[in-house]
Amino acid sequence: MALVRAEPAALEQSSAVGPQLYRLLRDRIVKGDLAPGARISESEIAASYKVSRQPVREAFIKLAEESLVEVRPQRGTYVRRISVPAVMTARFVREAVEADIVRAAAQAVTPNILALLEANLAAQRAVVDSDDPSRFMELDEAFHRLLAQAAGQPAIWDILEDLKTQMDRVRHISARQFPRERLIDQHAAVVAALRSGDPDAAEAQMRAHLKGVLTDLPAIAEAMPEFFDEAGG
Repeated sequence: MALVRAEPAALEQSSAVGPQLYRLLRDRIVKGDLAPGARISESEIAASYKVSRQPVREAFIKLAEESLVEVRPQRGTYVRRISVPAVMTARFVREAVEADIVRAAAQAVTPNILALLEANLAAQRAVVDSDDPSRFMELDEAFHRLLAQAAGQPAIWDILEDLKTQMDRVRHISARQFPRERLIDQHAAVVAALRSGDPDAAEAQMRAHLKGVLTDLPAIAEAMPEFFDEAGG
C-alpha cells in the first residue's frame, strides 16, 4: 500500500518563513505526505517552497529534535520511520488522561458543549466517505479538544498534542485504510454517556475508543513494514 502524496501548501508572504516551513513539513510528515523512510532534500524542499536553504535546514533540525527526521552525515536527511514503542506509549498516556477527562466532563458538561459536540459529529458524518481523511482528522482533533474543554482542562490537549505525534502518524494511515464510521460511532457513544451524566459509561467508551490502535497498528505494520521501526524511539 502507498500513502497519498499532496501538493505542498504555499507559504504566507506576511509571516516569518522559518516557523511556517517547520509547521508545514511537520504536518506533511504526520499526514504521510512525506512517507516514512523517504529521503528529503534541502535543495528540493527549498525549490518547492521558493525559499533559501537556510530555513529548510533550520526546520530539519527542529524536526530531528522531534524524531520526525534523521540527518545522516554524508548520506542525507530521511523521514524517520514510525516508532512502534512511541505509539504505544502515547496511546497508554492518552487513555489514562482522557479517561479522567470524560469522567470530569460527564459531571460538568453544559448544553452549549453538548451542542458543539453534536455539531462536530454531524460534520464528521458529512466527510466520512471523503478520499482525503484530512478534514475528518481535523474534526477528530476538535472533538477531543472539546472534551477537554468540557472537563475544564483545555490546556491538557496542548500537552497531549506534543506527546502523540507518532500515534497521529498511525491514525492518519488508519483513517485511509479502515472505515471511519466506527470512529464516529465511538465518538457518539461518548457523547451519549456525557448527556446522561454517567462518568463510568463515559470512561468505558473512551477507553474502548483509544484501544482501537491496538488492533489497527499490527495490521498496518504488517501491510507497510517499511514504514515502521519496531524498536526505535
